[in-house]
Amino acid sequence: MKENKQSLLYVITKSELGGAQASVYDLIYNFHRIYDIHLATGSEGLLTEKASSLGVSVHTIPNLTRDIHLFRDYLAVKECIQLINQIQPNIIHVHSSKAGVVARIAAWISKLPVVFTAHGWGFSPGTPKFRRIVALVAEKFLALFSSKIICVSENDRLLAKKSSIGNQDLLQVVRYGISNIPQTFANPSTQPPRLIMVARFNEQKDQTTLLQAVAQLQKYPIHLDLVGSGPSLESCKTLAKSLGIEDRVSFLGDRTDVTDLLAQYQIFILSTHYEGLPISILEAMRAGLPVVATKVNGIPEEVVDGETGLLVPRQDVSALRTALAILIQSPNLRQQMGEAGRQKFEREFTVERMINETKAVYDKTLEERKIK
Repeated sequence: MKENKQSLLYVITKSELGGAQASVYDLIYNFHRIYDIHLATGSEGLLTEKASSLGVSVHTIPNLTRDIHLFRDYLAVKECIQLINQIQPNIIHVHSSKAGVVARIAAWISKLPVVFTAHGWGFSPGTPKFRRIVALVAEKFLALFSSKIICVSENDRLLAKKSSIGNQDLLQVVRYGISNIPQTFANPSTQPPRLIMVARFNEQKDQTTLLQAVAQLQKYPIHLDLVGSGPSLESCKTLAKSLGIEDRVSFLGDRTDVTDLLAQYQIFILSTHYEGLPISILEAMRAGLPVVATKVNGIPEEVVDGETGLLVPRQDVSALRTALAILIQSPNLRQQMGEAGRQKFEREFTVERMINETKAVYDKTLEERKIK
């Protein structure tokens, strides 16, 4: 007799390439044999394709979009309620800010437990002021509808607590974890070093500061590759040309082979305004690369300054240039930091640890529901 599985519904706004989507896929991949899993997104894309290949039921909520549109958002809540009533999941696990609004309201109306993962808070320092205010008010309100809130870093948990969102029992820390792929080791000591940054071109990431720093490193025979796409891509290309470094910078667009790509580089960079706990840095650590990154939000929980990489203040061209110069000139230091980063990844950021901790959150949520 076939055992009945508990049903689990994942909801996320977009199905494109991104850290949140990668995390959701890892959860689906590791849980699809023990739960009856459903995935709901606003539109189809790489995530829905990969989930479908595992035999997971995929659903579309047509009015679930990233932009705020009150009437469409109202329709998205109705569509989500209809889907919930159809599936009757034991737990709804929601990812991304917009889905977090729509699905938590729908779950509350449907009287079902809902877990929300905050992939970095919208009210984090570094975000636009108006957005911070709106996000803070919304998250305080929506916390009332949440069974559990997963923070991807201790920094985010402390920020939520300081902002009076939830309480100690509601807020749970589950840091990202990714699969261990040992054959993709880089060789950080190779000279001259190749530099890489993997990130969307949007208001969150700060390729501008990086390009300005590279322009001040003309005496070194280096090349920077930028992976990703987005609304600020063209302006960054224009900036590189105006700085006279277009022959030292390549824009590679979106790539699905980042794991293999990283093994060809010597320094990984993440210049950014705000973050949760960036998966791109974990991928670099897994590859054995030293990391130069902006010291914001959860990044210091990944990168140990002076041990696995170097941290610099936000939007500080001089500090970023200096950090890069140190590593460009020091192949042995790059090798040491890369090895230390690899060891830290193996200790703290494996996918197995993330899965076990997430399942503990699910189990606790279901147990508390029984008690009620």
